[in-house]
Amino acid sequence: MRMMREAEEKGKKAAGYGGLRQASRPHRYARTLLALVLTAALLAVLAGCGKAAADPKQGGAAKLKLKIADISTNSIFRVAKSKGIFDKHGIDAELVSFATPAEGVNSLFIKQVDVAFGADFPLLNAVSKGDYSIFASSGTATDLSASEWKLFVRKDIKSAADLKGKKLSFSRGTFVPYLWDVYLGQNGVKLSEVKLIGQGGFDEAYVALKKGEIDGAWVYGAVLNEKFGALAEAHELTDMSKTPVRLGNGLIAPNELLKANKAGFVNFLKAIDEASAYAQAHQEETADIMYKEVKQPKEATLKDLPKNPWKIGFTDKAYNGYKEQKKYMVDNAIIEKDFDLKSKLYLDILQEAFPDRVIEVK
Repeated sequence: MRMMREAEEKGKKAAGYGGLRQASRPHRYARTLLALVLTAALLAVLAGCGKAAADPKQGGAAKLKLKIADISTNSIFRVAKSKGIFDKHGIDAELVSFATPAEGVNSLFIKQVDVAFGADFPLLNAVSKGDYSIFASSGTATDLSASEWKLFVRKDIKSAADLKGKKLSFSRGTFVPYLWDVYLGQNGVKLSEVKLIGQGGFDEAYVALKKGEIDGAWVYGAVLNEKFGALAEAHELTDMSKTPVRLGNGLIAPNELLKANKAGFVNFLKAIDEASAYAQAHQEETADIMYKEVKQPKEATLKDLPKNPWKIGFTDKAYNGYKEQKKYMVDNAIIEKDFDLKSKLYLDILQEAFPDRVIEVK
């Protein structure tokens, strides 16, 4: 009997253990399934920026997904997207808007975008701090484009000499302090004799100029020139074409992304070059696109377009502009540690896309 009871107890324990295992199995399966779902979701998020993915519409060919920093007055990327030019060249583009190109360049640091464009100043600042490269220039460093940068000052200011002791605006992270330095120096005023006020963008400068909180601001483009020109408290004093400063725009992206997707970025350059040509040839349509996309008045787009055509390349003028501004930034401790400019240019992509438009950097 004792042996039978012991056998029965062992049977109950075995049954109990087996029941516990059976009961826990669904929970383990659920946990495993949940872990797999979360892992897949995480991988999908990580794969969302700057990656090539198969596109069924292109017969399964790889399509490069890019988040592109943009501003509301730039027509190139919007034309490329709305007219299917990005799609044609295998680019899955998402445009991310910022108040200034400099803000777009800075967003590279937090991986908010994959590629950005901007003037020499923010691009040089970015490459001095991280693993990024300038891979093309927009070819906009012209006298005509420079004439669109206008200086608006308070009504009582009649000449550059009157700016001594005044408060002068600049958008943070932009080339404008350099422009102030050159312009004032041309007219016998030292930068140390004025007070530079850093602001977040042109809208902030507009309000400050209207209220008398600043005495002068450089602004760009037909919309802003008209807006500032309508201020009863201010007037246009000069424009940038009367200085030696010419503003080149460049394109920048992380080195890792450029090198891993060289063919994709060749197509990206071809797409935006084609979009620029399309915008110039179809200005009325481009003005309609800009009004539809960002509500920019058609007349403003029509005024801006002829003065700011992009031609993707990299010229001696572009290279010299980077060298001069880098020297200024290093000399004034804006860039803390000097670097080799050539090492921050990745022109292999441009060489493949437009071999006749790129210089040999020495």
